[in-house]
Amino acid sequence: MTIRKPYLTPTEVAKMLRVATVTVRMWAQKGMLKAEVTPGGHRRYMLQEVRRFARSHGIALQLEDDERTRVLVVDDEPAWLELMVEILRETREEVVIETAADGFEAGQKLKGLRPHVVLLDLMMPGIDGVQVCQAIKRDPETSSARVICISGYIDEESERRLKLAGVERCFSKPVNIDELLNVIGLQPIQKKA
Repeated sequence: MTIRKPYLTPTEVAKMLRVATVTVRMWAQKGMLKAEVTPGGHRRYMLQEVRRFARSHGIALQLEDDERTRVLVVDDEPAWLELMVEILRETREEVVIETAADGFEAGQKLKGLRPHVVLLDLMMPGIDGVQVCQAIKRDPETSSARVICISGYIDEESERRLKLAGVERCFSKPVNIDELLNVIGLQPIQKKA
């Protein structure tokens, strides 16, 4: 979001802070986030006030002109999570990476991160990859995320279920890293020989 005007609407502030519009209004009512009221009774927020509020509450502002790719990696194997983070960090582009060890944690992180891409395991305790993908695609705030499944347990039936849920592509572990990065749209850093 390229901001050129000094005042922002509650919807614009909500997008920047990655919260619901009603939350912004509640903060304003409580006096936590200062707002001006227009003659028509609408609240408007100064950009500098939104920045002050975000800093004081440890919130990273989400600006649409932030071109970094946001990736959420969901897998119950800690070693696999570490490997994927390392691979994603070694690309030419700057990538914002979050990890989740299960479907529940993924649900908590989805709203804040609003990932462009979710790398999702199929078999996890509690909520499996199909259910996580269905939840992502049902929510208007996360439905545009590309979901790519990476699992050691993909057969024809599970791949069919994943694709019906909205998974774009399925990879079996061990995954071809170059092919995965190509699908995500990232380029690996060329190592010197």
